[in-house]
Amino acid sequence: MDKHAVHRTNVIGAGEVGSAVTVSLDKDSIHQTNIHFWDTKGNEILGATALPLYGAFVSEEQCQLFGDVSGSKMLEIGCGTGHSLQYHGERNASELWALDISDKQIEKAKQHLTAYGLSANFICSPMEEECGIPTDYFDYVYSVYAIGWTTDLEGTFRRIASYLKKDGVFIFSWSHPIHKCVVAEDDMLVFKKCYFDESWYAVTLDEGTLSLSDRKLSTYVNALSKAGFVIEQMVEQSDEELMELRDVNSEFAKKAKMLPITFVIKARKL
Repeated sequence: MDKHAVHRTNVIGAGEVGSAVTVSLDKDSIHQTNIHFWDTKGNEILGATALPLYGAFVSEEQCQLFGDVSGSKMLEIGCGTGHSLQYHGERNASELWALDISDKQIEKAKQHLTAYGLSANFICSPMEEECGIPTDYFDYVYSVYAIGWTTDLEGTFRRIASYLKKDGVFIFSWSHPIHKCVVAEDDMLVFKKCYFDESWYAVTLDEGTLSLSDRKLSTYVNALSKAGFVIEQMVEQSDEELMELRDVNSEFAKKAKMLPITFVIKARKL
């Protein structure tokens, strides 16, 4: 880390996490940091977001982005513990493929699918790199709260486009960039980070360290366009029913009523 690094409050998914420190974009170092995080403390600290939820207060039942996936070949980017694979397997997808940077997460996903009588083809690799996934093969590629971990967004989207058949669909979710700039303080929402700051940072949570970058929404949109996708739908509004299931008086729920927490994009390969 740079000795002149700037400490700042940051937001990871479900809320404020304390002081973050800016770091340089060293892909190998970032990969190793995040592999260790997910091999060890990742699920304990951040849990596991999986379908039918796309993230906080946004669900597939509400959005209906996939529709009927029976007979479809599907690839998940960042499969985690395998619960989203189970979701599609139980909806009669014909093939399940999965990519994750952590072999420990893949082990968990394999065990989870086996318990439900399902199986998938697993590949352990950073999503940015060539790893032997078939090209022009899949009907759907999807990612639930994982795309934001890539160190090369444009390169990752190009690879995902190459995996899809013509007219294939790419669906992904991530923390909304506005959510990651704003925290609740004394019954007010306060900007703690510049929306335009896309620098990489590291933060330590409960003895686990992770590295991320908070990209602008336009960065995702432009990267999709460059990779040959057309955006069909974007979701960023929280579901009132899901919020009611949570403590409506919590700071997080109050925040979700005022600004988007999660965004989901459905795009089609031209």
